[in-house]
Amino acid sequence: MSVHKNVPTAARNAWGMTFGGGLEQPQPAPSTVIYDEPHRTLRRFERPSGTETPAVDVPVLLVPPLAVSASCFDLRPGQSLARYLVDTGRTPYVIDYGTISYADRDLGFEEWIDDILPTAIRRVSEEHGGKPIDVVCWCLGGTLTLLAASAHPDLPIRSITTVATPIDYSKLPNLYPLRALARITGGRITTLGTKLMGGMPAPIVRLTFRATAIERELKKPVFIAKNLANTESLARMEAIERFMGQMPGYPGRLYLQLWKRIMLRNDLARGGLKLGDREIRFENLRVPVLAVAGVGDAITSVPAARHLLQVLTGAPLVRFETEPGSHLGVLAGPGAKDTTWVHIDRFLTEQQHEAELVAP
Repeated sequence: MSVHKNVPTAARNAWGMTFGGGLEQPQPAPSTVIYDEPHRTLRRFERPSGTETPAVDVPVLLVPPLAVSASCFDLRPGQSLARYLVDTGRTPYVIDYGTISYADRDLGFEEWIDDILPTAIRRVSEEHGGKPIDVVCWCLGGTLTLLAASAHPDLPIRSITTVATPIDYSKLPNLYPLRALARITGGRITTLGTKLMGGMPAPIVRLTFRATAIERELKKPVFIAKNLANTESLARMEAIERFMGQMPGYPGRLYLQLWKRIMLRNDLARGGLKLGDREIRFENLRVPVLAVAGVGDAITSVPAARHLLQVLTGAPLVRFETEPGSHLGVLAGPGAKDTTWVHIDRFLTEQQHEAELVAP
């Protein structure tokens, strides 16, 4: 037996986290690039050889929010919605926006609503003979998808699933101080800062995300000490740290639209989004929608997400579910496969059965 195997697990873990290369190397699910353009790389997740579940022709596009890595859908084995969809016989794709820099400061909601997402949706549909596709989104990715589907009802979308997507921003406790300050300043401090920086830089985004989980950050040293011999728990923590370290920023114009129209004026809660002289209305969305919210989510509260039931008045079906989990945990936590993913699987299966009933 080697000397290495005699070293206690706790000591090996401590060494790996401090001096080594980590406890677990990234293991992204196998994928193929369909196209690669600035802020719009489309990848298809492939079926590994030996996958037991037979493949069915069910394309699913995964849409992340801005300011996070697309790895939110493929955090690590066991915490990968992409792998789960492959294992259930579907063909998942993901749209990756890449990094955001000062040079991208003029990008706004319009680029995603009218170009990036519609192009990805149509391309995935084309890859499957023009059939409508299911779209699964996280956080602001849900906002972008709902707006794109409302602005372009002709898009080949069969259904939309949102996870942790806020609609009523007046019900987000984290925004209470900012909204109160903005009533005094007119929101000029955030506006000026965003213009000077050309957006919301990655370091600020990462710091803000950590601040929303301040209790977790404060308890991290104790958590590590208690779990030094638990490699799996530490590997999960390490994956989250890696994910947060990869967060890009927001483009300036889009963040100002988000700040003024959504955070302050709460457009979404009133049924849409006003962009200059144009107004996109959620009532024009015409596909079934499933929304899932995390009861432990410090970013998207359940009431903020539930308001979706009030604004999607034209959708043939709107279903709302809650499950345990933080903002990321409800999507990719260790328990998501038994909670959120079950809802997604059931909903997508229902849509498939409905499509088969009306097929010629």
